[in-house]
Amino acid sequence: MLREEVVFGPIKSRRLGWSLGINLLPTKGKICNFDCIYCECGWNADGRDDTKLPSAAEVRSALEAKLADILLEGTQVDSITFSGDGEPTLNPDFARIIDDTIALRDIYCPQAKVSVLTNATKLLSDTVFGALRKVDAPILKLDAPTDERARKINGALPSFRVDDVVKGMKRFEGDFILQTMFLKSDDFDSLEPQMLAKWMDIVREIRPRLIMRARRHRAGFLPTAPRKSVKRSSLWKTMALKFR
Repeated sequence: MLREEVVFGPIKSRRLGWSLGINLLPTKGKICNFDCIYCECGWNADGRDDTKLPSAAEVRSALEAKLADILLEGTQVDSITFSGDGEPTLNPDFARIIDDTIALRDIYCPQAKVSVLTNATKLLSDTVFGALRKVDAPILKLDAPTDERARKINGALPSFRVDDVVKGMKRFEGDFILQTMFLKSDDFDSLEPQMLAKWMDIVREIRPRLIMRARRHRAGFLPTAPRKSVKRSSLWKTMALKFR
């Protein structure tokens, strides 16, 4: 499901309320340094026809027009959310766009939070880190506690290191939201005791202010290319008890 606009919504989010989305990636393609087996935008290989990234000026213009309409219509917005067709921090104008978004939010809907959904691979960049520190809800993904498992779940590049992600998350000193997808397939289970213990050790080290378990209820969002089927775990309550 590709977003065909730079600014879209608002749509109802179980986690963020009424969410106005911002897509910093191509409107008819996908750019990401992950290729997650559960991604609702499909596989990277299927989204390469369009590689044009919106500029900071284009995002600001589209967002201001949308926020002006929302103000006139009295539409509720709880969060201005960066998600879109891939990894938003890959847009070279990311930091400037964050500054513009916060300024426009303060003018048109000061009650709304600014949220960013990111795979956390760019946290060691001072520019990206500095921008994320300015938003209300930096939502950082960590689906796997080991490099090998991250390659299975997230299609991570050979250069990817979980240790680098953990280092980046620790820079926030706990002031961030951790997002994790727990999956089960024929050849791996995120909740197998050894993997779960490693994930919990990381959580204790990075100490996020909140943990989100990503959930999907839309039918048919999995990419259609043949890969082993995966299921989302329903054992979150059991895990939560183990932290107490």
